[in-house]
Amino acid sequence: MPDVMPLRLVLASASPARRKSLQAAGIEPDVLVSGVDESLVVTERAEDLCLELARLKAQAVLTRLRPADDQRTLVLGCDSVLAFDGEILGKPADAADATRRWERMRGRSGVLHSGHCLIDVEGGSRAEAVASTVVHFADISDHEVATYVGTGEPLAVAGAFTIDGLGGPFVERIEGDPGTVVGLSLPLLRRLLAELDLRITDLWTKVAPGNQTVEPLG
Repeated sequence: MPDVMPLRLVLASASPARRKSLQAAGIEPDVLVSGVDESLVVTERAEDLCLELARLKAQAVLTRLRPADDQRTLVLGCDSVLAFDGEILGKPADAADATRRWERMRGRSGVLHSGHCLIDVEGGSRAEAVASTVVHFADISDHEVATYVGTGEPLAVAGAFTIDGLGGPFVERIEGDPGTVVGLSLPLLRRLLAELDLRITDLWTKVAPGNQTVEPLG
């Protein structure tokens, strides 16, 4: 049964936004950065690329873990890319690249794909899928582009934009799960957990007043 032993979720990502999304949903993950060289994977389909990178990240972290007798450990790898104008856009190479992207993207739309790979360390079973969301960008001015790129935020994220940070005002609307754009879809994570005979509520934690301690719910 899922509640025989406590669950530990290891997030194979350095993304603060992904960790924050989990924490806001009542899940306190451990974080281990995979160190995967994303340039080694080449494919023509954005969906294939983000899922393969999610697999590689999860697998890289998995090799650094050992099964535990007193808990069940899960590893979650995620990766996001933007499909725009027939191109696959990850993180910009530099400020000039981010500027060029925004000059093309403004007033138009693209599709943000986030791959998810969830692996059960003890049993080796896995569940994986891609979440996709259409993003409609505002027709922002040259000054807004330059100022936004100057903050450095676009350089750290796939597609050179965020919806949960400084880039939020520059996204007119989305069609799909906002979490996909942040980089981690909670509804998809719930479905992947179900494939492993787990419930997302099994991962919920309770934070005491003042955030002094974190303890399992229930």
